[in-house]
This record gives sequence, C-alpha cells and structure tokens, in this order.
Amino acid sequence: MASSSSGLTFKLHPLVIVNISDHHTRVKSQSQPPTADATSSSSPAPRVFGCVIGVQKARTVEIFNSFELLYDPSTRSLDRSFLEKKQELYKKVFPNFYILGWYSTGADAEESDMHIHKALMDINENPVYVLLNPLINHAQKDLPVTIFESEMHVIDGIPQLIFVRSSYTIETVEAERISVDHVAHLKPSDGGSAATQLAAHLTGIHSAIKMLNSRIRVLHHYLNAMQKGEIPCDHSLLRQVSSLLRRLPAIESEKFQDDFLMEYNDTLLISYLAMFTDCTSTMNDLVDKINIAYDRHSRKGGRTAFI
Repeated sequence: MASSSSGLTFKLHPLVIVNISDHHTRVKSQSQPPTADATSSSSPAPRVFGCVIGVQKARTVEIFNSFELLYDPSTRSLDRSFLEKKQELYKKVFPNFYILGWYSTGADAEESDMHIHKALMDINENPVYVLLNPLINHAQKDLPVTIFESEMHVIDGIPQLIFVRSSYTIETVEAERISVDHVAHLKPSDGGSAATQLAAHLTGIHSAIKMLNSRIRVLHHYLNAMQKGEIPCDHSLLRQVSSLLRRLPAIESEKFQDDFLMEYNDTLLISYLAMFTDCTSTMNDLVDKINIAYDRHSRKGGRTAFI
C-alpha cells in the first residue's frame, strides 16, 4: 500500500486507542459469552466502528477523542441520524473539536471501508481512517494502529479513490499521562502480591531505559557517520540535537547535585528504616513465640518466662 503524499502531520492521543480497544473488547465479550461452545468462541469478533474528533491547525491534525457509531452490516452503512445526534452532543461539550474521520478494527483496510469513508466526506472533505488491529502479535514492537488517508490515483486509466498510509506520533497531555500510569499500576486481577507489582514496575523502567539507551546509540552512530561524510548533513536534525544538548548543563548545576544527593540520602534512609522496621517486627514475633513456649513449660516445671 502506498504512503501518503499530503504532507499532513498526525498526532494521536492515547485516549483514542483506549476507547477503540474498550469498544472492541465489549463487543467481543457480548458476542462471545462464556457459556458459548468452543466453535463459537474461536470465531472472529465483529468489527466496531466510530468517529474520531479533534482539531486541525494548518498542516497538523491532532486526534483527541472518539465516539462509537451504529453500523448496519446488511447495508454496510452507518446510522446517519445517530451520527448527527452524537455530533451535536459532543459539539456542546467540546465546541472546538470537529469530526476528523472514523475508526474501525481489523488486520487491514477492506474494500467495503471505502463506502463508509465516502459517506463521511460531506462532513469532512478529507476524512482520516484510524484502524486498530486487535490481533496480538508478540513480535511486533510498534502500536497496532494505522492511520489512512484517501487519495485519487489513476489506475488502468480510471481515477480511483484509494487508501494510503500516513505516519503519526503519540501526543499526550498531563491528564492522559496520569490516567495511563494509573492503569499500568493497577493490581492484577489474580491477586498479585506487592512484590509482583514492584517487579512489573521495575521491568517497565528497565525497558524504558534500555530503549532510551538504544536510541541514543543510534543517534550517536548517525552523527559520527555525518561527521565522517558517509551520509549527507541534515541541518534540521543538527539543530534539534543542539537544542537537546543545551539542556544538559542545567542538569549539572550545583543546586541539582545538592538536591539529588539530598533526595538520594532520603531514599536510603527510608530504605534503612523499612529494613529496621521489618527486623524489629521479626524479632517481636520471635520473642512472642519464645515467651509462649517458656510459659507453657513453666506451667509444667514451675519455671519463669524467658522475657
């Protein structure tokens, strides 16, 4: 599939991905109840459909939120009255948001998707199509989300509207970061212990540091190759690297070192206090057991308690 040539920059918020995933999970659980037999449970879940809303400033399209839509499989069309009602309600709450396109689930865009896409062109002349792949692929490192645009291409002498892939970045606000972090630290449903949660948290931090280290290495090799003349010089990238490096001296200030050492010492002190508290609790349990043992023995032999 071809790539987009529109030059638009897409920014996707995590709330949209969470909404689509939640929509798919609910529909899948309702269509495949636990009492169903093995044959029905192995059948694929029905696709879900909805609209994505956000803002567009110049060449930047930012997708903030989404809402569900009703789809009629027999006519392969959306419930237009339901769409207009939802649009009116969202316009009252988010007056600055506009319908940017629609979303669905599946492994790839289908031919029938173009009918829905064209039906939304009277609302947005160039709608975007956000596709979430619900199939789990452990080998895939990227998000299973694809954004499509529509472009007019001449195929066999006939102009046709086709889907083309567009690149995007994940954009978050403070509220979304707090929510995603809260979901990531929820206690497992199987009653996992605090140690399990701590191990999962540390594993996440380790993965983030490992990814940061690998990206720094890639950037370092790229700059070395640019310095040696093996690749052409990219002044835009150099300006971004220079802007990033200018932040480093502020981190090496004397105030930062004092604050860092103070926080580090406080952390060690809390760790020591926690260890002492644990040792004291263990000793108290041991003393109680010894007292109980000697108390029973003294009743038989007339001896006094140990402590």
